[in-house]
Amino acid sequence: VQLQASGGGLVQAGDSLRLSCAASGGSLGGTLMAWFRQAPRKEREFVAGISWRGGSTIYSDFVRGRFTISREDAKNTAYLQMDSLKAEDTAVYYCAGDRSLRYTPSRIPSAYDSWGQGTQVTVSS
Repeated sequence: VQLQASGGGLVQAGDSLRLSCAASGGSLGGTLMAWFRQAPRKEREFVAGISWRGGSTIYSDFVRGRFTISREDAKNTAYLQMDSLKAEDTAVYYCAGDRSLRYTPSRIPSAYDSWGQGTQVTVSS
């Protein structure tokens, strides 16, 4: 399965963006999905994850209450709704898939076996 992230852009602090992660070459069914981000000179960090049935979601503390992860398997797409954006949210955002049938999303990048190419989010203050 190939993943392609889109929806990034340049916005002002307080604005919203919705990122999409479209799968091709296979189904998202049975795939646990997550979003990570990487800012310049920083390590890739976990943002949010959703179980393969959508019943379980987890968030990093720095986005909880502002970001919402969701999935629409009929469209082979996962989403990250980002509200109340802050300058410190500026980063390249990556979607990732885990087909291990793990129930709870992992916060560790190496747990994921497929990655999108990344989409740039820039928030001006």
